[in-house]
Amino acid sequence: MDENRNVPLPILLVDDETQVLLLYSGMLKGAGIETVVTLDDSRRVLPFMRENRVLAVLADLNMPFIGGRDLLAQIKQEFPEVPVLIVTGVDDIETAVECMHLGAADYLVKPVERSRLVSSLQRTLEVARLQGQVFSLTRHLLTDGLNNPGAFAHLVTGSRKMLALFKYVEVVADSPYPALIVGETGVGKELVARSIHLAGDPSRPFVAINVAGLDDNMFSDTLFGHKKGAFTGADVHRDGLISQAQDGTLFLDEIGDLSSTSQVKLLRLIQEKEYYPLGIDQPKKSNARIVCSTNHELKALVENGSFRNDLYFRLNTHVIAIPPLRERREDIPLLLGYFLQESARALRKRTPTPPPELLNLLATYDFPGNVREMQTMVADAVSRHRAGVLSMDSFRGVVGAQVNKPRAEDLAADGQASGAFLDGLPTLKQAENFLIRRALEQSKGNQGIASTLLGITRQALNKRLVREKKKRT
Repeated sequence: MDENRNVPLPILLVDDETQVLLLYSGMLKGAGIETVVTLDDSRRVLPFMRENRVLAVLADLNMPFIGGRDLLAQIKQEFPEVPVLIVTGVDDIETAVECMHLGAADYLVKPVERSRLVSSLQRTLEVARLQGQVFSLTRHLLTDGLNNPGAFAHLVTGSRKMLALFKYVEVVADSPYPALIVGETGVGKELVARSIHLAGDPSRPFVAINVAGLDDNMFSDTLFGHKKGAFTGADVHRDGLISQAQDGTLFLDEIGDLSSTSQVKLLRLIQEKEYYPLGIDQPKKSNARIVCSTNHELKALVENGSFRNDLYFRLNTHVIAIPPLRERREDIPLLLGYFLQESARALRKRTPTPPPELLNLLATYDFPGNVREMQTMVADAVSRHRAGVLSMDSFRGVVGAQVNKPRAEDLAADGQASGAFLDGLPTLKQAENFLIRRALEQSKGNQGIASTLLGITRQALNKRLVREKKKRT
């Protein structure tokens, strides 16, 4: 594990002219790229890179000892993942093509304007980051397990979709860029945020806050803090949560509910790595990893003007989409067993035995509240439990009469349809038969569960089945 994952790697400038090194170093630092190392002797480059990781190399073409072409070839052979940009006074197409074939990320002709130099470097670094991410993800997907399964021990799942998500989390865990976790209410976004943190460096702090409902002043004070006397009631100095999260992870839940003014401050924190505590004019630096989550569709919020477009694209670097429980029903048995034990332990009871048909009932439910809803359902049932097999009454009360509504094409596919569905409208009898058959299919033939789905008593369902059977005989 990299103990300095929050310390930015340097950009290495190589040129035999000291004035050129000073000029380009100043350009990069003026653009906010602070970590720059300069070397005026090309023979020192490879020894330096063997001892120190670098983010990218900017090298002159015509240098004594080792020329730019040879240096480029040597770097790409020994450090193929490090992008190299050639900055030279040689304005020649053939030379530029040769350098690109050797692996140069770009070819810049002196004199280079600051905007051109910075934009080329930033574009190169972004491409290198994406390539590294794809390489890491491919390597993970080609292996059966996780590098750090302990980071996901608090997430109960057997779903292949979730395993793929875990592998992606491991890929982006050490990234300095923000991560955005999206998913419906109750899918476990904060748990995944903790996994991102644990897969990186669990020894560092993890600070979480739900920003929904915070006005701008509350947001600023909570995150950035204030100095004594900054406003009425500010009797003591207060460090904000961003200070507590220094070197670690700051998790902002429900980011889609953030006010427009607070969005500007968050954008500055992400872009510039700095913030202003209330009452202080000098910015403070932060190297906390920003992880956000939302159950909103941020793109829709951008389109209606309630969420900033630039912040959306900043947050969209690493997107982790958690599938809802209805798309991973194979997790229902695992979650049921886990929550039964958890609830029994919290209530100081023996873990009750669930009836076999309970899983059939739960398999028919879409869980709009996802895993959190299932947790509360199980907790309620265990709290009512006294002895014997766990009762299904409380579960039936929640599931109610949920059953998929028949579509005209489904009904038309029925063997009884004949010509009655030409206008798309079934008869009452055909619709009743379809619903009964569908409920029995979903309940795997259990008439008690089927009657619950249909909203009728078991006796009423049995009468209909007997009557239908007599008609066929």
